[in-house]
Amino acid sequence: MYLDAFTLSALADELLDTIAGGRVQDVLDVDETGVGLEIYAQHQRQYLYISADPNAPRLHLVGDKLRRGLTKPTQIGLLLRRYVEGGVVAHVSQPAWERILHLEFEGREGAYTLVVEPMERRSNIILVQDGVILDCMRRVRADENRVRVILPGQPYEPPPPQTGKLDPTRLTREDLVGVLARETDPKRKTHQVLTANLLGFSPLLAKEIVYRAASDVNQRATHADPDSLIEAIQALLTPLSRREWQPGVVEADGLTTAFSVYPLESMPGWHAVESVSAALASFYGAPAGPDAYNAAKAPVREALQEAEARLSARLASLRRSLTDDSEREQLRQSGELILAYQYSLTPGQTELRAQYDPDQPELTIEIDPEITPLENAQRYFERYNKAKRALDDVPRLVEENEQDLAYVRQLGVDLDLAASWPDIDEVQQALHAKGLLRGQARRTPGGQRSAPLRVVTADGWVIWVGRNSRQNEQVTFEKGNANDLWLHARNVPGAHVIVKSDGRPVPERILDFAAGMAAYYSGLRQDTKVPVDVTQRMYVRKIKGAAAGMVTYRNEETRMAEPRSADHSDNV
Repeated sequence: MYLDAFTLSALADELLDTIAGGRVQDVLDVDETGVGLEIYAQHQRQYLYISADPNAPRLHLVGDKLRRGLTKPTQIGLLLRRYVEGGVVAHVSQPAWERILHLEFEGREGAYTLVVEPMERRSNIILVQDGVILDCMRRVRADENRVRVILPGQPYEPPPPQTGKLDPTRLTREDLVGVLARETDPKRKTHQVLTANLLGFSPLLAKEIVYRAASDVNQRATHADPDSLIEAIQALLTPLSRREWQPGVVEADGLTTAFSVYPLESMPGWHAVESVSAALASFYGAPAGPDAYNAAKAPVREALQEAEARLSARLASLRRSLTDDSEREQLRQSGELILAYQYSLTPGQTELRAQYDPDQPELTIEIDPEITPLENAQRYFERYNKAKRALDDVPRLVEENEQDLAYVRQLGVDLDLAASWPDIDEVQQALHAKGLLRGQARRTPGGQRSAPLRVVTADGWVIWVGRNSRQNEQVTFEKGNANDLWLHARNVPGAHVIVKSDGRPVPERILDFAAGMAAYYSGLRQDTKVPVDVTQRMYVRKIKGAAAGMVTYRNEETRMAEPRSADHSDNV
């Protein structure tokens, strides 16, 4: 799910109706990738949030007052305060068919354009004057992208134009027949063909068209009927081409799972909302702060709690079986008593009452009258031996369940630390992969894997922080070398932290800061002091057969650390 060209067109119209002509009263650094504008327009304050989050970029109006979330302002935030704050929103526009919006301002020192490019992985916010970049949220050097450099002082170049795609508002039946005829892959789906060949067609829009034409979003292109498709395209796009937007969202189990600016027949639960911004705000949640993803986390946390309860009950049962062998012994005693009394048993007898131990009560033993006493005894001995073999396997099962329970508790910390859609999604997918999530895992928005945190101190020390199980595995065994320092909060789920030492002695202040992050990104982050283990990476080993990020280690030293987030790196 992402902002497609039609949604941005609808958003441009909404912003023209609400903030055009308004004055920018405040600029706020809301979070590391997002800025907020407080705009007074039409006798009321409007709050516009703009984010270049690579996994969930967006811009939309929000109902509540935006708050400054960073202690240190970003460079682009400073420039926006200098050039845009106090200015007027002159215009909002969208280049044809592009996923880009231009916000034009008349400021105290001239005219400026804020270019918002809400495209996953390449998202950016760029402040431009007279075609030259003043600054941007994400700088792109020539070694990262030879075609398109985005740096202060460089000319602003828009993304390369889309070529080879058809305008869907002018599409004819013959055009569509030609598009379908060029498709030679028998496995390719109709919605994939439409997305690849028509301007402005997102996967969501293409699937909606296919559903309306064939009642099957997964229809293969070789089975597509051009007449039904062209009819569905024209029916859906006619109001859109007239800019008659119908914003709405899809809700399931209290979570908004999709948004659109046209009715969705292919997804149950779609209903209209009052504005495009309302749809986006419902889907993405609060733009910043601890409540940003609470709605998305709730069903995953419920699944984690259920998995932990099941594993805890199973583990308790296994541990009881290690100490309680009375049932097994009774099977053996029953077999021996049948042998001892076999000659006194009468034909048709169905039970034997006898005392095995003079100090114990009498046993009541069931007898199968259809087989001999010897065969009855052998059956009890077979059941006893089977129970003994099962007991031999219990220690292994206990160990496996202990590992699974530790992993679920680690996932609980992962979910607490999750600060993006991919973070939440990875917890859910990890639960599903371990068979601990009932039903089909629901994909959360974003679609990209989150990356471990890379912190560089003022004097160049590089510290890697894993904020979930997969990232922990990556940090420890891909980012870390044998002689690097490895840190982890003692005896609790949490982050793996690597200090890249390159053979150098690590200063105490760097070690203290790294330990603070290991404490902060752990299950004890609310404590004032947290025990943190420190060892060399060479002494950390994966647990054989365990889930990602589960390790053992030795030769550690334990130090007490005050939890500190990565935001404090400038003070190290």
